[in-house]
Amino acid sequence: MPIEAVIFDIGDVLEVNPRTGWRARWARRLQLELAAFERRLDEVWAPGSVGASSLEEIEAQTASALGLEPAELAALMDDAWSEYVGSLNRELADYFIGLRPRYKTGILSNSFVGAREREEEAHGFAEMCDVIVYSHEEGYLKPDARIYRIVCDRLGVAPHAAVLLDDVQGNVDGARAAGMRAITFTDNRRAIAKLGALLTD
Repeated sequence: MPIEAVIFDIGDVLEVNPRTGWRARWARRLQLELAAFERRLDEVWAPGSVGASSLEEIEAQTASALGLEPAELAALMDDAWSEYVGSLNRELADYFIGLRPRYKTGILSNSFVGAREREEEAHGFAEMCDVIVYSHEEGYLKPDARIYRIVCDRLGVAPHAAVLLDDVQGNVDGARAAGMRAITFTDNRRAIAKLGALLTD
């Protein structure tokens, strides 16, 4: 069956997200070993990926776990969001935009509470595609089969008529297990070539 829908991941695909070293900087500032800092942060932030805690709850728990004053908390969150949102991969975004109207297009992202608002302000993803599915809004993370079904259902296509572009091999494998076609993103040139070949089959 020909491809009817093309679905892109966000982080390190539609976005360029170089690591800024903010975690190491904050660990030093708080006089914590990096592993201890990350452990405290990850314990508090993990529920944010599936919407089990609100951003306000997570911020309050972060301040408590790290002993942060309000201004320090705001600065830490700004550093975290700066890396998270990154910059737009303009070449790939232009290619993605150009797929419509021939193909239905969607975004599928393992995300964090607050991501939709910040990424929309920074990049305008809603104007680029037909559907955006965030893990923090659905309660499931890739490679859970349920989140692949959600994005296909919202696009109105069967899984075998959709292709996912994702930089995480486990997410690519999960898409294939759910019946979709999938491509592992490494760079723009290869991704566009592989998608072009698949879409012209």
